[in-house]
Amino acid sequence: GLIMKPVFAAAHKNPKRIIFSEGESEKVLRAVQQVVDEGLARPILIGRPDVVTHNIERFGLRMAAERDFELVNPDSDPRFNELWQHYHSLMERHGVSVEYAKKEVRRRTTLIGTLLLKFGYGDGLICGTYGMHRLHREFVETVLGRREGVDHLYTVNLLSLPGRTLFLADTYVNYDPTPEQVVEMTLLAAEEMKRFGIEPRIALLSHSSFGSADSPTAEKMRAALSMLHERHPELQVEGEMHGDSALDARHRLQIFPNAKMREDANLLIFPTLDAANIAFNLLKNAAGSGMTVGPILLGAAKPVHILTPSATVRRIINMTALTVVEAGQAD
Repeated sequence: GLIMKPVFAAAHKNPKRIIFSEGESEKVLRAVQQVVDEGLARPILIGRPDVVTHNIERFGLRMAAERDFELVNPDSDPRFNELWQHYHSLMERHGVSVEYAKKEVRRRTTLIGTLLLKFGYGDGLICGTYGMHRLHREFVETVLGRREGVDHLYTVNLLSLPGRTLFLADTYVNYDPTPEQVVEMTLLAAEEMKRFGIEPRIALLSHSSFGSADSPTAEKMRAALSMLHERHPELQVEGEMHGDSALDARHRLQIFPNAKMREDANLLIFPTLDAANIAFNLLKNAAGSGMTVGPILLGAAKPVHILTPSATVRRIINMTALTVVEAGQAD
């Protein structure tokens, strides 16, 4: 889609080493074949060599280890001692023994990926095409941690609909964010939008419309708005408001003529995880052919993204390109 053009253009200019934790997966292998064909990245696949080779042949793909991608064998990687020892040093006061650390670093491919990324053996990481988002995120937080100055991780999803592109947060991580967390996620999501060449217009959403209710979530969003207006007057941000007011500026200005944001919103910030995740999945399915990108992880110390089991080959390719761009900007 057009929305990804600036991202792909930037990725082509400076391909980076991207680690794929689920290197044996059909979806990942098909995506990596296209990544290789398009010169988007220098892939590093984690997987057993016999399984990866068999699956490449089985799926009719053309790529080969060493020529087109680096292959990390979890059973015999020469860096094993370096990796498990570091993981043990992080976790030894959390009940993790030496033997358990060794076992985990043999069998948890996302853990292997985060450790490789931390030691500089790759520039970015893609994981999460199977398993629970929370478990992948725990390895990311344990091994890589958060960016300096960032207190929490968040996610934002891009949804390309007929006539508009929307970003929605936080779709996967924080169940009931505080006002301070709403502010932080808003700033991180707005920063991410600029990688796509999009100027953020932000709506803080609620069941309340510009002070019509005093529930805890409405008060939370009002408090977040006040902080954003005070600390970041340059941002186009308004709230708290209903979803229809966010997407229809004329309707919003009829209700609240003095709104600081005069156009349709393109970044929707939700008061709870339930609201964000439900809205995203409803919109995604109602749109039918609409393209989605994400979930995009915000706030990690390194370029890493945790996808979902529903991720398509196209989405894996899109997220690879985005990770390449983030890695290039982190240099």
